[in-house]
Formats: sequence, C-alpha cells, structure tokens
Amino acid sequence: MIRATVCILFFFPAFLFAVELTNSLPFQPGETLRYDLKWGFFPVGSATMKVLPMDEDAGENGFHHLSFSVRTNEFADAFYKVRTNITSVVDRSFSKSMRYEKSQKEGKTKREIDVLFDYDAGKASYFESKKMVSTLSIPSQVLDPLSIAYFFRLQELKPSTETILPTCDGRKVKMIKVRTGKVEKIRVPAGTYKAIGTVPEMKDLSGVFKKSPDGILRIWYSDDSLKLPVKISSKVIVGSFNARLVSAEGLKKN
Repeated sequence: MIRATVCILFFFPAFLFAVELTNSLPFQPGETLRYDLKWGFFPVGSATMKVLPMDEDAGENGFHHLSFSVRTNEFADAFYKVRTNITSVVDRSFSKSMRYEKSQKEGKTKREIDVLFDYDAGKASYFESKKMVSTLSIPSQVLDPLSIAYFFRLQELKPSTETILPTCDGRKVKMIKVRTGKVEKIRVPAGTYKAIGTVPEMKDLSGVFKKSPDGILRIWYSDDSLKLPVKISSKVIVGSFNARLVSAEGLKKN
C-alpha cells in the first residue's frame, strides 16, 4: 500500500553550526522544485518544495518559510489518496526551527498538526486540531523534518563521509547518520546532473512513502553550489518509489 508519511526523525548533536548570513544560503525565496512520483513503473503523483518569502516585517529577526506538498494522481487515488501540505518556519540563521505545520490527508487519515518550538522553556508543544496533545524536551537548537532537507544543502558534500543530522517532529527527537556515496551522473526530467548519493540509516526513519522494514532510502544532491535534491529513491511495502526533479525555478545565481 502506498503511504505518504513525510516524517524524518533525527536528534540534535551539539555541533550544529549556524549560517550567519542569509546571502550564504544556496537557496532563496521563490525557489520552486517540482517532482514526479513513480511507484515502480507507474506514475502515482507529484510533489513540490518551495522557499516562500521571508517575514521581512520582523527586520533582523525575519524567519525563513518553507513549504512541501504531495498529491497522488487519479490512478493512485483509487488505492490511497494523498493531499498533504507541510510548512516550516526557521530562524534567520537557519539553525533552529520555530514552527512546523502539517495538514495531513492520507487515505482515511486526516490530521491538522502544529508544533511550536520554545527554546526559552526548552520544549516543543504538539497540537492536533488546535488542541495541545503533548510537550517534549528539546535541546537549544533543533530542526523539523522539512527544514532538515534544506539544512543538508548548507554543508559541503564529500564522497564517502558520514554526517549526523538533527530533527524533531514534536513527538520525538532522534539522531541518525547519513552516509554519502560517490559522484554519479543522474538523469531526471529536469536534466542530467552530477550528483552525490546520500543514504540515511533506516532505524526509526520514515520517508515520503512508508518503506519496507529492510528498505533503503537514497537521496541524490547535485554536486554544485546549489545542492539540489534531484532524485529520491526508496523501497516501499510492495515495491519501490522514485521522486525525480521535473523543474527548478527561482534558483539562486552562482
């Protein structure tokens, strides 16, 4: 069964480094990445990642706003209909999440999730349908499942290395290692890229689709200054899925 959970769990290590200048980020407001989704040979839907305008009214304290949406097509709707939207608010230095929202419509599951990160109190508050469900102790800096995908683009990607990546979805904090592979030539609808494949440890990890117990998630980032996620591949319960970059708009110029 195809399933969209869009939830990646990591824990924060003490050495998380901040990006002090907005200009040093490899992405900018207006960046829009569109993907097609395939289950085996069958097209099953599309996904979009966007960098939204910053909250400039807050001056130097302006926040980054990110969004992710995934929807299945008519074919997949007959098996498991998905209309999920996620937004993330990250501080200006891109070192910690401030808010995480998820409107989840997947099969019979319908949930409105809101996570607020309070670093003064050292906790994350988890809401469903505007009602507080739980609180969780968090470290002084932590990222949510969507912002972590952008944070990984801030680092220099080198073949055959390991990186500890952090995240918190409001219910758990986890820590995993991400191993990088070699530089490969990857062909997707948007073009051909030299890209570095990354493989996160699969323990306590869920991807865009529910994986099989022994599944492996791979994400290829372009081997350039933008580090675009050009392809995602993973095993699922009854096969495998691929998300391939179809178009990239509003990219930051080198």
